[in-house]
Amino acid sequence: GKPLYQMVKSRKLHSMILWGPPGVGKTTLAYLLAKAVDGEVIKINAVSSGVKEIREAVKRAEELRLYSRPVVLFIDEIHRFNKAQQDALLEPVEKGVFILIGTTTENPSFSVIPPLLSRCRVFQLKPLGEEALNRLIDRALNEDRILSKLNITRIDRDALIRYSGGDGRVLLNIIEAVAGLQEGKKEIEITEKLIREVSQKPHIIYDRDGDLHYALISAFIKSVRGSDPDAAVYYLARMLEGGEDPVFIARRLVILASEDVGNAEPYALTLATSCLTAVQNIGMPEAKIILSQVTTYLASCPKSNSAYRAINEAIVDVRKHPDTPVPPHLINPSTPLMEKMGYGRGYRYSHDYEGNFVQQQYLPDRLKGRVYYRPTENGREAKIKQWLKKLWKGLKRYD
Repeated sequence: GKPLYQMVKSRKLHSMILWGPPGVGKTTLAYLLAKAVDGEVIKINAVSSGVKEIREAVKRAEELRLYSRPVVLFIDEIHRFNKAQQDALLEPVEKGVFILIGTTTENPSFSVIPPLLSRCRVFQLKPLGEEALNRLIDRALNEDRILSKLNITRIDRDALIRYSGGDGRVLLNIIEAVAGLQEGKKEIEITEKLIREVSQKPHIIYDRDGDLHYALISAFIKSVRGSDPDAAVYYLARMLEGGEDPVFIARRLVILASEDVGNAEPYALTLATSCLTAVQNIGMPEAKIILSQVTTYLASCPKSNSAYRAINEAIVDVRKHPDTPVPPHLINPSTPLMEKMGYGRGYRYSHDYEGNFVQQQYLPDRLKGRVYYRPTENGREAKIKQWLKKLWKGLKRYD
């Protein structure tokens, strides 16, 4: 009852984008769909093709349509096409010259132009699960023309699946590599030790410029903000194991220290800034220890975004009233003329008063009484709030 099955059942394919990580069967699925409707496949690769190849494909498709067979234009890595190249696909897709099936590892919302996206259905493929990978192992051992002839007596499936990272291609490559290490043996064993030897470490899907980069840093920041140090350090580990730049992570922690912790724990910014300096000077692999310390500390701190909100609200007023004059009593009379005109007159020097404070107006008249910074009841900010309420009683509200 799902859309892909209905397309095959009705023998009417629609143009589509297959989006998913490497090794999940995007290309295989594209060819299976074309075969299911007895379609002729024209393949071009976005890495090595351009508008010229698209025009040639259009011409070829128009010739094939004379034989009343559906034509599928398969474009691998369609996200690598630029805007002009994608524009060249619009008219033939609209006219039905061919059925477009594009595959991509990148989020098509960002990598495919909206007019082309609106002409295609998007299907997202997930990393292969344990059941699918086990079936893939069975097929490889029983049906592959080389592996099926080997006497494989033992296979550590859990390790094989773990090291594949949900990538079917990686899984098959590991099997081949481990079997190749034991060429000539009567009995072949695929053990975790040998899997680790050929793989070095589990295959981790990660692209420092791709979707997972943004997904993981978003989850990381939200976990720190949400005061979950365990989730935060998990996403930190995933980024570091995937090869993320540790300096990028450290910079994000500096921003978070002010935006999400703020004056609930003012020391957070000092620690995060020290973390950035240390990570820049130390580098990996030891930088992971520093990042872990600061990540878990910030996640465990009381939180406040009051400073973040304060500057944003103040900017709104600045943009709304860009010409608001500074109150004259706050301007130093640096010339006799300015003194004669009353600049600085009436200003009260705070340290001349008890408690080093005196109530007076600092904001322009237009913004008199405005409160931008509203301290929370969290951490040290609770004391700041009580202090400000005491100082500005009767003039400002900090409820």
